Amino acid sequence: MTKLNTPKESPRALAIFASFVASESAGGIVLMGAALAAIIVANSPMAAYYFAALHSVWGGLSIELWINDGLMAIFFLMVGLEIKREVLAGGLASWGQRALPGFAAAGGMLVPALIYVAINMGNSQTLSGWAIPAATDIAFALGVLSLLGKRVPTSLKVFLAALAILDDLGAVTIIALFYSSGLNLPMLGASFATLAVLIVMNRMGVQRLLPYLLLGLMLWFFVLQSGVHATLAGVALALCIPLGTRQEEARSPLLFLEEKMHYWVAFAVVPVFGFANAGVSLSGITLGNLIDPVPLGVALGLFVGKQVGVFLAATLAIRSGLARLPEGSNWMQMYGVALLCGIGFTMSLFIGNLAFPGAPHLIDEVKVGVLMGSILSAIVGVLLLRSRLSHH
Repeated sequence: MTKLNTPKESPRALAIFASFVASESAGGIVLMGAALAAIIVANSPMAAYYFAALHSVWGGLSIELWINDGLMAIFFLMVGLEIKREVLAGGLASWGQRALPGFAAAGGMLVPALIYVAINMGNSQTLSGWAIPAATDIAFALGVLSLLGKRVPTSLKVFLAALAILDDLGAVTIIALFYSSGLNLPMLGASFATLAVLIVMNRMGVQRLLPYLLLGLMLWFFVLQSGVHATLAGVALALCIPLGTRQEEARSPLLFLEEKMHYWVAFAVVPVFGFANAGVSLSGITLGNLIDPVPLGVALGLFVGKQVGVFLAATLAIRSGLARLPEGSNWMQMYGVALLCGIGFTMSLFIGNLAFPGAPHLIDEVKVGVLMGSILSAIVGVLLLRSRLSHH
């Protein structure tokens, strides 16, 4: 006989669901699930429908482009809001707060790129993917770290979040400088004109969000047509939305928009992107393919380059007296966090699409490399941190 839910059970189930959604690990777990689902579908009888749906055209753009150029502009808007808040009034508001994550982020972008270049030297086509292993996935890395529970010092979580935010800022700069081509000057001019209006609104103290969002939509369209990647419109819009003073914090447009967007980005935008971009057919892939220059460069860049770059740069900053070890942590825990920085899922896949337009076989190799490097970084990082936290 089927047991019916009692009125007491439904609120309990809702409470469990609400608790999960509010947890630090929820976004990372949902993203992992979306990536796993994409790999399963891409290697099942539904694969043909999956890839056909992504390439179907609606409104002049394929579904894949709507996701990568449209939905991801919302993700970059969220990234821009986080960067502005942290720099003006958060964990990156002073030099002392920026020093350690700043040095670590710089090292964590430089060394992976050098490793990728060294492996792909002499191949002009694949060299354009040098920035793929340079980015850390905030949601994924923080989600994995939060799985270790309250034993993780808060200072380590703050360090990882600040590092990832600065890392994203670096990735945005790289996209703007190196992955824009075929500029349409009239549309670029319209983009700058729209941006100028947004800046004037900010300087005049306009607090209503609707005018910013409407102009932001226009800015996205102009940037999309200009040859500069459309997602940069999201960052530009974010930097124009006023934060307000400490006294005005309760009605800050930036804080209000960030709060309203957080769950949509974490549980809709990023998982949809993950599902659309992680799907790779594993049929025909051999062990020999795993050591091809692109997947090997991406995987080693993420797994080896990130941990070496982040930990070495952080060590130099601390030893030189420019920064301090996060409070309540030790060197091995710092090294474990450096390992987690090798989880480059969302941003790495995104840059991979920009690096190899019109080369699906190379994009598939990027996906394999990103999955290898990110999974290795997550597993080894968790194992190391778990042992050190238990010992501590």
